[in-house]
Amino acid sequence: MENYSVKIAETTHDLTAREKILMKDTTNAHKIDDAVDECKELGTTLIITPVDYAVLNIHNEKSKDRKDYNNYLIIADDGTKYVTGSPSFWSSFKEIWDEMKEESDEPFQIEIYKQPSKNYNGKDFITCSII
Repeated sequence: MENYSVKIAETTHDLTAREKILMKDTTNAHKIDDAVDECKELGTTLIITPVDYAVLNIHNEKSKDRKDYNNYLIIADDGTKYVTGSPSFWSSFKEIWDEMKEESDEPFQIEIYKQPSKNYNGKDFITCSII
C-alpha cells in the first residue's frame, strides 16, 4: 500500500525477516488504551512482562490529523502484542527498560494504567510503573 507504510525505527535487537514482519503488523495487537479500560472494568490492572519492543514510524496518507507518527509495540513474555501511540507511556516504559537492561537481564513486570492529566482537564494519560 503506497498510502500506508511502517518502518521500524528502534528495537531491542537485530531482527530476522520474520520478526520484522511480526513487529510491523499491529492488526493483532491489543491497544493498550482499550486493555487498560477493560482491566479497570474488571477491577484489575494491566500487568505484563515485556520481553521485546519496537518503535514504529507510521506514514498514513489517509490520516486526518497527522500523516506521520509513531506507534510503540511491546511484546509480552506470553507472545501477546500491545500497541500505543502514547508518548507518556513510552517515556516511562523506556526509562524502566533501559535501566533494567543496563543493570541486569532479569525479567520484570510493569503495571500499565491511566492517570488524570494536569494539563487537560477531564483527560487521562497512559503511563506505567515497574512492580
